[in-house]
Amino acid sequence: MNRDQALAAFRSQIEEGRLIIGAGAGTGLSAKAAEAGGVDLLIVYNSGRFRMAGRGSLAGLLPYGDANAIVLEMAGEVLPVVESTPVLAGVCGTDPFRRMPWFLDQLRSIGFTGVQNFPTVGLIDGVFRANLEETGMGFDLEIEMIRLAAERELLTAPYVFDAEQATAMAQAGADIIVPHLGLTTKGSIGARTTITLDQAVDRVQEMRDAAVAVAPHIHVLCHGGPLAEPDDVRYVLDRTQGITGFFGASSMERLPTERAIAGQLRAFKQLPSAD
Repeated sequence: MNRDQALAAFRSQIEEGRLIIGAGAGTGLSAKAAEAGGVDLLIVYNSGRFRMAGRGSLAGLLPYGDANAIVLEMAGEVLPVVESTPVLAGVCGTDPFRRMPWFLDQLRSIGFTGVQNFPTVGLIDGVFRANLEETGMGFDLEIEMIRLAAERELLTAPYVFDAEQATAMAQAGADIIVPHLGLTTKGSIGARTTITLDQAVDRVQEMRDAAVAVAPHIHVLCHGGPLAEPDDVRYVLDRTQGITGFFGASSMERLPTERAIAGQLRAFKQLPSAD
């Protein structure tokens, strides 16, 4: 599926009053199960590998592997088993060892429909973040990556963390913006420190409004932080305007996997022993 086909499908769904639901896919099985469940968009990025290996998603921001190389490896596992769902590649736009125009061409050639900016320095704050910006590894490179991808007619769905970034990504040609509310809560390796749902409402609305002021037809999918369960997402959707869907990663594959395997094991353990 190409960008135009994906966007046409999204518009049709929205006109019918249905949300766009995206999911991270850290394994081929996750991708197959998500597609069977009716997912509209799949995203493959390095944190999916760490997450489904039982490590925290923020491992994807640390020096435990080449993020862009890992995505290429994961492509071989995920792309062949996905039948009709658009798949995005998480691209580390600040990677100083990638010639980004050529890398984007490579991603398109192997079957990705589009890209997202992950790992992202947007999740980093404080002096370390300031130093990254000062030494040429800042968020502006992620914006430029999205601009290059849009020029190549790749579907673009970048994470943004404030209104200024939402405006910049919309100006760069993003098709979708994803207000990121931080590491997802709950489960065995979920965050404990996060914002409240009411704070999430305000932040999502602010970022959505900033993007729409530049690109009125842009899609907005909320993600992360306290939005771990369907009821959490419903709380935000009921209190915001113009949000067209939700993108989940931990909430779509880690939390359900933890519960399903543990629950199945408990059921087997409760079987009576043979006489």
